[in-house]
Amino acid sequence: MSSLFGAVADRPATMAEFDYGVVSAAVLLLGLGLVMVYSSSIAIAEAGKYTGNQPAFFLIRHAVFVFIGCMAGFICFQFPMRFWEQAAPYLFMLGVLLLAVVLIPGIGKEVNGSRRWLSLGMFNLQPSEMMKLLAVLFAADYTVRKAALMHSFRKGFMPMLVVMLLTGGLLLREPDFGAFAVITVIAMGILFLGGMNWKLFATLIVLLLIGFVLLIWSSPYRLQRVVGFMDPWADPLGKGYQLSHALIAFGRGEWFGVGLGGSVEKLFYLPEAHTDFLLAVIAEELGFIGVLTVIALFACLIWRAFAIGNQAARLERYFSALVAQGVGLWFGAQTVINMGVNMGLLPTKGLTLPLLSFGGSGILANCCALAMLLRVDYENRQMMKGYSL
Repeated sequence: MSSLFGAVADRPATMAEFDYGVVSAAVLLLGLGLVMVYSSSIAIAEAGKYTGNQPAFFLIRHAVFVFIGCMAGFICFQFPMRFWEQAAPYLFMLGVLLLAVVLIPGIGKEVNGSRRWLSLGMFNLQPSEMMKLLAVLFAADYTVRKAALMHSFRKGFMPMLVVMLLTGGLLLREPDFGAFAVITVIAMGILFLGGMNWKLFATLIVLLLIGFVLLIWSSPYRLQRVVGFMDPWADPLGKGYQLSHALIAFGRGEWFGVGLGGSVEKLFYLPEAHTDFLLAVIAEELGFIGVLTVIALFACLIWRAFAIGNQAARLERYFSALVAQGVGLWFGAQTVINMGVNMGLLPTKGLTLPLLSFGGSGILANCCALAMLLRVDYENRQMMKGYSL
């Protein structure tokens, strides 16, 4: 274990050794997030007793989260990828333990019927957010270790299936169906990229789709969300309330929006305007152009993640390659789901928009993931320059 924690970067990195596409997109998204979290939360902050009626309450907290996330990312960057490869199984077990602890009454904090948070005094930790990053590391490590067995269901996929069923069971107990969906995409995507037999992969996709349908059908809560999503106007004051107001926000924004700060829907009409439905406020205030800009920034970030992963694979750094592409899969899946929910294309999932939405655990996990992505790129550049890692 001493060698595990002794592997720290030997050479200081310079700005010339960072991928400017990743850094630029991340900085712009974090900056836009600060502006839009403030804009979307002013009304609720002014009216809330627990906020002290301070208009900048959520802005200040979000800025603190961004700062902590950047500092955590800076620390994560200092450790080489071989450290994360060796630590991945232990970190994943810690994540599973936290998912179990959060379900214990009196320890896990319950909000709106979901028990997802651990109270840390002034802040709450959401283990399911951190689990997305840990799933990337674990799936990448597992795929590299089992590379020769990826054609076998029993030896290659079955152990991962058992682990993911355990993780999924804990997530669904919270319940956090959105995190379960994202982690499933991460694990399956990394296994496929790692060389899983395509026939086996196609069979598993079919089984997963059947499983998702059964999960929705067996839960009245999830079934109501799907029914409300399919026709929100059938019950605009009930099951379809949140989605109908999100669609109204998109409609009001038109091409160029009503102007920053001019949203009406954020004035106690649209629930979770600064978290899950932040994109709707962006659409209303900044219009189609604002939404298109957000999509372009995420597309750039995801493209660079896969490009960095491909470069690592060409250098035969397979764990690093899968981590980079896993981060791309994670950001891509969560962004598509959140945008789909906001636009009425998918049922509500309770997922935030990465790097933009208010939420300390999400920002922390996102920043650490980007730091590891930059670390992969940094090590790629060092190898091409002839430095040993």
